[in-house]
Amino acid sequence: MAERLAPGLRRVLAPNPGPLTGPGTNSYILGTGTVAVIDPGPDDPAHLAALEAALGSGERIGHVVVTHAHRDHSPLARVLGARWGAPVAAFGDAAAGRNPAWAGLGDLGGGEGVDTGFAPDLRLADGAVLEGGDWRLQAIWTPGHMGNHLCLRWGAAVFSGDHVMGWATSVVSPPDGDMAAYMASLERLAGLRARVFYPGHGAPVEDPAARLAELIAHRRGREAQILAALGPEPQPIRALTERVYAGLAPGLIPAAERNVLAHLLDLSGRRLVRATSAPGTDALFVRADR
Repeated sequence: MAERLAPGLRRVLAPNPGPLTGPGTNSYILGTGTVAVIDPGPDDPAHLAALEAALGSGERIGHVVVTHAHRDHSPLARVLGARWGAPVAAFGDAAAGRNPAWAGLGDLGGGEGVDTGFAPDLRLADGAVLEGGDWRLQAIWTPGHMGNHLCLRWGAAVFSGDHVMGWATSVVSPPDGDMAAYMASLERLAGLRARVFYPGHGAPVEDPAARLAELIAHRRGREAQILAALGPEPQPIRALTERVYAGLAPGLIPAAERNVLAHLLDLSGRRLVRATSAPGTDALFVRADR
């Protein structure tokens, strides 16, 4: 069932709730007449039917837009685009925008899972504009959660994908995620002075400035915790994670480990931390001043 969030904007919730997706993926239908579908979600026949049922009489899908190529956001794009003859637009394929410095890490998996086969018909460069009959989107490249992550500016609103959500923080999982880029993208979004964020999961973020400040402070605080947890002896990521995320539910530990690794890679790049071997999940880390 579609929920009307604002004039010209409907949301259809995908049936994929979970620890990393909250109540499920938000698929947005933007405009009237010839509409855009933003983040069609997983390749699920029931969700496909719900999206098409949400269209009004005479309406058609003219564009499918994907914020990033995780399996809870992009797989249905291929199906939906083919059914409606609508181009699929995104920043690039699943590897686009990835930090080349982390290429040696290989495919670590984790997170929501990468849609490795994703490839858009239309590549939206940073700042590119996509328009329909009564809607206009501007692409804002926001790497961090994933290298090909886009936020989409719609007037005074922003579709923030998984970069900014109100119900949880984002997982930053190398090599697709990059903590330095994530922090820079948060600062960039703050400069947009948006009125509201429509995220990939959860409710609209009604005070974007406050939420962005909260997320930046949270990450800086987590960084400080990691630095404080590093003693004179090199430590593995699992031990650091257990100290920094004490009391976390066991099912969320793998995602927490990826966040810790992302912070350690960022800190290594800033020469505050060093690895005793090539940085990665099996490396041991120590503060550079010890």
